[in-house]
Amino acid sequence: MYLTNLKNINMHNTKTYAVVNLTDIDLVDFSQAGESSAFTIRKSVDETQFTLKWENGYTPTFITDGTITPVGTYDHHAMLELMATPAWTPEEE
Repeated sequence: MYLTNLKNINMHNTKTYAVVNLTDIDLVDFSQAGESSAFTIRKSVDETQFTLKWENGYTPTFITDGTITPVGTYDHHAMLELMATPAWTPEEE
């Protein structure tokens, strides 16, 4: 089981993650991203931003050509830390 978990961790480490403003959602070509559609994205708690991911070594053309400028890009570890913040994870009541 440990090797399976390690393999899954390494798979995530091969991705680049980005936070993008929700106003740019219609500019995303989901065939170039790790999400399948606007319905499968993760939104911030205030629903002003969303996340995208793609394989390391490849950057979607909608980013390289300047169609979309991410708010930030992250590796797996940094994205996990960001997702644990109140801006991305609602407080439990």
